[in-house]
Amino acid sequence: MKKFILLSAAFLLFAGNAFCTVYIQYENKDSKSYTMNVRIAGMDTQVTFDNATSAVTIQGGDQVCTIETSCGKVQVKDGAKIVIKDGCITVTN
Repeated sequence: MKKFILLSAAFLLFAGNAFCTVYIQYENKDSKSYTMNVRIAGMDTQVTFDNATSAVTIQGGDQVCTIETSCGKVQVKDGAKIVIKDGCITVTN
């Protein structure tokens, strides 16, 4: 019984990390789309922000990611709301 409980706990711990994502709501005040490099859980990917108000989900093994902009790197957490202006990201919450 102890073995079953330990295996169940380990499964829940690892299964929770397998489905981690970062969901971002954004408002793009520029009149163009941006494709930016993103680092999440030690892996690099890219995300495209359309020239509108929308949302994006970044898949990975964490609930925090780092987005590289022309103004520098910005750390964004799951559920964040951001504004894009002149290619720079500002976290609003």
